[in-house]
Amino acid sequence: MRSSASESSPALSIGELSRRTGVNIETIRYYERIKMLPAPPRTASGRRVYGPAETRSLAFIRRSRELGFTLDEIRALLALSTENGKAACGEVRELAARHLGEVRAKIADLRALERVLAEAVRSCDAGELPGCPLIDVLSASAPLHLVGGRRGRKSGAATICR
Repeated sequence: MRSSASESSPALSIGELSRRTGVNIETIRYYERIKMLPAPPRTASGRRVYGPAETRSLAFIRRSRELGFTLDEIRALLALSTENGKAACGEVRELAARHLGEVRAKIADLRALERVLAEAVRSCDAGELPGCPLIDVLSASAPLHLVGGRRGRKSGAATICR
């Protein structure tokens, strides 16, 4: 995804690249340091200049981060993006499917967390229990999905039991 800015395309400063992609200037520099983005060409005065290829790569990285891909996964996607053909597409699909599974697992965990928190708030509102169930849940040494026992629930939902 990299090519140096040609005479027909405008050379962008790092500030303009940041504005066009919505990526902070320091983040752009960081991506260059960790080799997510290649070092850009520089003017005679030492200013970085970027073109359409760098803009596209940075937008790709930003959008991938928004979707929750790790930097290592994005590196793999960038490497695969330089390949053409069904083999690369299959590998991209496999990586995305694996990530989708992780996202779904996180959603399930968040739903379980929501149930635990909603039950704690409901118990506090209702004044059903002595003390504070929310403080008890937060003070428990066991992970939230184990507070009150799982009782065979696959999702990891927990209830507040006394």
